[in-house]
Amino acid sequence: MKNSIVLIGFMGSGKTTFGKILSERHHYQFMDTDDLIMKKENMPITEIFKTKGEDYFRQLETDVLKELTHKNDKMILSTGGGMILKQENVALMKSIGTVVYLKASPHTLANRLKNDTTRPLLKGKNKFLFIKDLLAKRKDYYEKGADVIIKTDEKNIQDILKEIEGYL
Repeated sequence: MKNSIVLIGFMGSGKTTFGKILSERHHYQFMDTDDLIMKKENMPITEIFKTKGEDYFRQLETDVLKELTHKNDKMILSTGGGMILKQENVALMKSIGTVVYLKASPHTLANRLKNDTTRPLLKGKNKFLFIKDLLAKRKDYYEKGADVIIKTDEKNIQDILKEIEGYL
């Protein structure tokens, strides 16, 4: 299954956007761990966080990855921004495919997320400061967990797609 791609990165880094485009262009199955979790739990991520907590959600992420390691289809997998925090998840992602980190600056991420109201971790916070702080805490996890790092700041969509496609 090593022809699959696992996209990691902070929320707003483009994992879902690029994942969908790549899957259509190359006839790969597109999967999003957040979508799989919502379907499994029959509720939105915001509701899972609110009613069951972040620890419960993080365990669901691991459970979904374990299920996906048994799939033989070529896929583009978009993961949640915090997926990389558990070492167990890193090993599972690497068993699924090449792990590609879509890296963006706090400024770029805050700009992309300025009108987003769906992300539970951003609720009621100064988005730029929160993103800057959380990204600094996760930076090493992303970089150490990735097989490939693609910087997305100040690049157009086609250039980023070409870089990712080099690993298919």
